[in-house]
Amino acid sequence: MTLKYLIHKEFLQIRRNAFLPKLIIMFPIVIMCVMPWVMSQEVKNIVVDVVDEDRSTLSQQIVHSIEASNYFIFNGQKGTYDAAIQDIERSRADIVLVIPPHYGRDMESGHRQSVLIAANAVNGTKGAIGSAYLSQLISQHLSANAPNVLNVPTTSTIQQLPAASGYSQLTLYNKHQNYKLYMIPALFAIVMMLMTGFLPTLNIVSEKEAGTIEQINVTPVSKWSFILSKLIPYWLIALFVVTVSLVLAWLVYGITCAGSLWLIYLLSMLLALFFSSFGLIISNYSDTMQQAVFVMWFFVVCIMLLSGLFTPTRSMPSWAYLTTYVNPMHYFIDAIRTVFIRGGGFLSIWHQVAALSGIGLLMGLWAVKSYKKNR
Repeated sequence: MTLKYLIHKEFLQIRRNAFLPKLIIMFPIVIMCVMPWVMSQEVKNIVVDVVDEDRSTLSQQIVHSIEASNYFIFNGQKGTYDAAIQDIERSRADIVLVIPPHYGRDMESGHRQSVLIAANAVNGTKGAIGSAYLSQLISQHLSANAPNVLNVPTTSTIQQLPAASGYSQLTLYNKHQNYKLYMIPALFAIVMMLMTGFLPTLNIVSEKEAGTIEQINVTPVSKWSFILSKLIPYWLIALFVVTVSLVLAWLVYGITCAGSLWLIYLLSMLLALFFSSFGLIISNYSDTMQQAVFVMWFFVVCIMLLSGLFTPTRSMPSWAYLTTYVNPMHYFIDAIRTVFIRGGGFLSIWHQVAALSGIGLLMGLWAVKSYKKNR
């Protein structure tokens, strides 16, 4: 019965707070409605200068293809390579395409010619991907089976490579390569991390600063009851946030979970167990709200960047990849993408569930042990 009244107290504190109820409602809405549009790794609006030293029909087709593409902004033709490079140095262009003399004539006679693509590497991602897009566009004009004028094929539009390339591509999951479908499950991790990590942390520290926690310390309330009363409300909030996120993914993007929803909720609750326990551990060792926020933010950024949320973990150095074995967000993202996109069942994610359960229970025990009633 004591636990019941403590949980009731927590909900009263949340309801009486002028900011928290608005945050709990608005935060998942903003994350789900805004972030999928801005977190896409598809590169667009690549400014291109062209130096056409050939002036043939083929070179003009390439120029017109760049003008018609949705991925490039044609910045005009320059007379010389040096003039085009000056645009890159002044950040007026991202890529320079140089078509050499007699390019069209040599290609028609069967003699392979090369074009020069110079990219601004200050933004390495934009330069590399933009160069790849432009190379694909030019390759279309060299293939007898390719249409005369096409936009640059990217992962969101390409279905099958030209037959001349000798192989074809068959997409089994996320067939249209919609980047939003890939990112939305990962955004659940960010929502859960901030809602169930920061809020419990600030809750206890704020009680320390206000002095109200001393009233709990002199009561016969056990440590387990006190910690559970701090965790359970935020677990319920986590269920609400996940439900809102799933509904928004369906209403806004028309994206639904390919697998079982109960697995989504299971994974979310296991991640909530870890972050809420981790937040309480930090609050138990912190004396001020500022200290707790900075410590929590330090660990949250490291956990997020090393989880595979934005980049594949296999691209990390071997020493950095070892951190994924103790990173609960890595297991969560891997598992939820398996369920949400591929429609995998429990057997396909059982090792991630086991890892999340083990890490979450360990942190929960630590949260209880680190709380000292007599301070």
